[in-house]
Amino acid sequence: MVRSDARENRARILAAAREAFVDAGDTSMNQIAQRAGVGAGTLYRNFPTREALVLAVYQDEVERIVGSVSGLLGQHGPVEALRLWTLELVEAMRRKHGLGDALSPGAHQAMSEQSYGPVITAITELLEAGKRAGTIRDDADPGDFLQLTAALWRAEADRAPRMLALILDGLRPQPG
Repeated sequence: MVRSDARENRARILAAAREAFVDAGDTSMNQIAQRAGVGAGTLYRNFPTREALVLAVYQDEVERIVGSVSGLLGQHGPVEALRLWTLELVEAMRRKHGLGDALSPGAHQAMSEQSYGPVITAITELLEAGKRAGTIRDDADPGDFLQLTAALWRAEADRAPRMLALILDGLRPQPG
């Protein structure tokens, strides 16, 4: 069992690293420790390498996004929940891409493999809610949706919402 102060230190380190990587991708481990208010030893006990820290920040982000599905569905209709969730995923992908220089090709592969299943599960939940509500066509596939939306993080920020609207229009049930 992890002590509460150790959990708090880990959470502070992840939060500080997330902010630092957004501000400047080349922030040093010592700068992250200072930002988190912990010693270098505490940082390296939790994250022995910069790559381990980057991977943990990304995994934490994926868990947060995947965990937001039920709340979005509770507050919005399925199509709007899917739209909001996808825009959040796109932003996470942009941040991940910005961290890419700090990762080896093997770490990139591991990150993609770890996040694929949970992301597909989240998309499935959103699509199934829309199918039950009659607002998303019955043949909508989570893998297809993910592949279509994968290009959005590469688009200019102001274009991504318009492009997503086109994708979502294609999910509407077809008359017939």
